[in-house]
Amino acid sequence: MNWKDGKNKKLIQAVLALETPEEAKCFLRDLMTKGEIEEFGKRLKTAEMLLKKDSYSKIKKETGFSSTTVARVSKWLNNGEGGYKMIINKLHNNSGQSRRGSA
Repeated sequence: MNWKDGKNKKLIQAVLALETPEEAKCFLRDLMTKGEIEEFGKRLKTAEMLLKKDSYSKIKKETGFSSTTVARVSKWLNNGEGGYKMIINKLHNNSGQSRRGSA
């Protein structure tokens, strides 16, 4: 991944420019399909459940993911850039609300 590429830098700037949950909802909906948004929401839920040490079978049941997808999320959770853990910690430290309001 080349984060210095102009398109990728612009995407990061766009995310950082979002100020409210409504802005985030509008941007994400225009950026992604409904299915992609749901997929990414389930990946985040999977990462949270993995951190709580929930079983793969429980995660599969709650998310509808295959064990392969759960394993893929686990791989990135434990060996990725640390993004899942960082955002989950931020969400839990803010009791599920951001500084700019709830979603």
